[in-house]
Amino acid sequence: MALTFITGPVRSGKSRFALQLARGSGKEVTFVATAARYPDDAEWGERIARHRAERPTNWPTIETACEPRRELAQLPASFTERDLLLVDSLGTWLADELLRVPPDEIFERGRALAAAFSDARCSAIVVSEETGWGIVPEYPSARAFRDALGRLNAEFARVAVAAYLVISGYALDLKRGTPIEPPPE
Repeated sequence: MALTFITGPVRSGKSRFALQLARGSGKEVTFVATAARYPDDAEWGERIARHRAERPTNWPTIETACEPRRELAQLPASFTERDLLLVDSLGTWLADELLRVPPDEIFERGRALAAAFSDARCSAIVVSEETGWGIVPEYPSARAFRDALGRLNAEFARVAVAAYLVISGYALDLKRGTPIEPPPE
C-alpha cells in the first residue's frame, strides 16, 4: 500500500504531523512504539507518557523494544489494506539495534526494514529523526549512530510514496521538490 516517511529535528512537530495524517486516513491505526523503557530514567518516562497522552486511546500499541520483543520488519506482514501502522521512531529502533547487531549489518537490516514497509499490504507512516545537522559527535558510537540514521532515512525517503521534512512546525513535501539523485554507493 502506501508508505509515508516523516523526518525532522527534535521537537519540530514530526509526531504531531504523523498523528494528524493517521487520524485523517480512515484506516484502523496501530501505533508502533520503538523506544525501550528505562525505569531509572524519569525524564525518558515522562516523554513516553506525553506521547501516549497525545494519541487516541483506542489505537492499539505495539512496543517493539519491550518484552516480549517484536521484530519491526515482521509487523507489516500481519496487517491488511484496512490497517495503518504508525511507527515512531526509526531513531529509537536504530539505537536499540546498534546494541544488538554488529555495525556492518545495520544498513542491510535497515534496507530490509524499508522494503518490508514499502511492500506491505497495509499503509504505514514512519517517523524518524534528523541528527546530522549539527557538530560532528565526539564519540565513535555517536558518529556511527548519526551516519547509520542518515543512510536509513535516505533509504526510507527513497522507497516512500510520500516524504516530509517537518521543521519548526511546518511540513515540507520532499517528493514534490526537485530531487537530486544521490551518487551510487
